[in-house]
Amino acid sequence: MAHRARTTGRESPFRSLLIRIALNGLGLWAAAQLLPGIHYDGGWLYLLLAGFVLGAVNLLVKPIVTILSLPFVVLTLGLFFLVINGLMVWLVDFFLDGFRVDSFL
Repeated sequence: MAHRARTTGRESPFRSLLIRIALNGLGLWAAAQLLPGIHYDGGWLYLLLAGFVLGAVNLLVKPIVTILSLPFVVLTLGLFFLVINGLMVWLVDFFLDGFRVDSFL
């Protein structure tokens, strides 16, 4: 009988980070395919870099913006989160030269 490694159901933090970066890159690819105003130069590796930057922006900037805009979030019953998420993608455009968002609105 072969020895199998036991799994506890928890993933390593590094693996979880890689999965999040890949999913962010996949989401940016889908947005570039579906929305006419989002473009990227390069292949999948560049999308993974953009996914990493989006994850960093979501980790560092989004909580501050969310707290500062909390009255608008409450007033619009959460719909203002769409604007906040759009701002986060626009910040990725600001930080990366090969990723472009034609307009915010």
